[in-house]
Amino acid sequence: MDKFPSEVIEKLKNYVYRLIDPRNGETFYVGRGVGNRLYSHIRDELGKESDEVSDKLRRIREIRLAGFEVAHVVHRHGMEPSVAKEVEAALIDAYPGLTNVMGGEESGDRGAMHADEIVREYLAEPAIFEHRALLISVNRSASERPLYEATRFAWKLSQKRAKETEVVLASEKGVIRGAYIPEKWMDATSDNFPGRPDRPGRLGFIGCEAPSEIWRMYVGRRIPDEYRFGTANPIRYTWK
Repeated sequence: MDKFPSEVIEKLKNYVYRLIDPRNGETFYVGRGVGNRLYSHIRDELGKESDEVSDKLRRIREIRLAGFEVAHVVHRHGMEPSVAKEVEAALIDAYPGLTNVMGGEESGDRGAMHADEIVREYLAEPAIFEHRALLISVNRSASERPLYEATRFAWKLSQKRAKETEVVLASEKGVIRGAYIPEKWMDATSDNFPGRPDRPGRLGFIGCEAPSEIWRMYVGRRIPDEYRFGTANPIRYTWK
């Protein structure tokens, strides 16, 4: 089956689904949608003639070329959009190693945490910003690289905003974990950042840890509610 009958679509409303590799039973993508969104990924892969595809489409292609079909599972259906976002976010947290490009709705602030992390976050004093601080959520990259490396590459912001930044604050699960002074902003290319892939339209920086007085001012503090991160944008500015 490559689409739902119209009578079924009326009953489904908003739903959350998983794409599963039948070769090993592994869930490799979680999504939400309406109508035939569930099957759109297969059509996307078939329509791509180039080898330059996302990890998700590459996985679908590998499954197809091996002679199998992606297994589609509707996890929950009949939901309001806001509920579907929450279910999707919870499932993304529950399945590590997904090919999803973005995390779930507010996964950085209200996603999977150890109980002690929750206590630390909600007991932490909110930061009071006395500098033009660029806030960067490193939830998805901090586990793969040292904190400085996870913080300095590669973000969508203008050169103007970059040059105005006085301090870059790395946030993980709502708490500031590091503070860095950017000394030079550059295009996010492999020439400027050896060992990193080219990220067109993005910037990275070379810098150093902030002085101890700035570090003490921010690190360990909670990101105030008005600066909380959205689903798609991992950066926030503390100045207009």
